[in-house]
Amino acid sequence: MKALIYTALFALAMPLPALSQTSQQAPVEVEADRLDLDQRAGTAVYTGNVDIRQGEMQLRGERVEIERNAAGELSTATATGERAYLRHQAEGQDGPTEGWARRIIYHVAERRVELIDQAELIQQEDTFSGGRLEYFIDREVIQARSDVDGSEPQRIRMTIQPEQ
Repeated sequence: MKALIYTALFALAMPLPALSQTSQQAPVEVEADRLDLDQRAGTAVYTGNVDIRQGEMQLRGERVEIERNAAGELSTATATGERAYLRHQAEGQDGPTEGWARRIIYHVAERRVELIDQAELIQQEDTFSGGRLEYFIDREVIQARSDVDGSEPQRIRMTIQPEQ
């Protein structure tokens, strides 16, 4: 049992986004009601009010699945729920970037976040919403789409604040 717990923590020990050296070295803290770990498949599935934190990164959902690639590195983290949540504070940014959706997928190697179905993203005072939002962390690029598989299109809305 102890080995299983260490393996589950190792599955998460790879940094979520590499925001800074300090965040990468910060401990990963996980709270959930249940853990199902499959070492051979390289997956860890947390269910029940899941809250994962590392440094200035937070990912919440009713279910969070962590997948590792063949090299054992974290490849994706997928949070699902009525309002899955992502929060990330970049160095030098005044406030955090926060996102909500029914499904949030963080692609580690690409440093890209997909917010799918009733997606909303707030970056400083600017807001974006639609069926699908993609946020490229390093490039600070946001792409919005109205289409969502299996759902009616959800119009894109945005509010961009003037620079001061």
